[in-house]
Amino acid sequence: MKNLKPIKTEQDYKQALERLEDIFDAKPNSKEGDELEILGILLEKYENENFPIELPDPIEAIKFRMEQLNFSQNDLAKIIGLKSRASEILNKKRRLSLEMIRNLSEKLHIPSEVLIQEY
Repeated sequence: MKNLKPIKTEQDYKQALERLEDIFDAKPNSKEGDELEILGILLEKYENENFPIELPDPIEAIKFRMEQLNFSQNDLAKIIGLKSRASEILNKKRRLSLEMIRNLSEKLHIPSEVLIQEY
């Protein structure tokens, strides 16, 4: 096992990625397998701190999920109420209510933290 250390700089990050590539196919529960697991944790921590991923726009998340599920605007209307309301939501002319957020989160499996954002 190589000397593992915290990833603090861009250079540390690049070296860790190179090492990860070298040992990527390591067998679980081997020395290199353990190193791979620890290195993955260190890389994830560095990436989360230095390359945070912003949450998607709530309406874009709804549209994306509708597309994945092959949902129509009528299907969305069944979840949030009236068809005209679904149209207003998708066109950003009406804000999502708390009840709509709960229903969308439950039925479309979109995290509520995505749906409660400003848009």
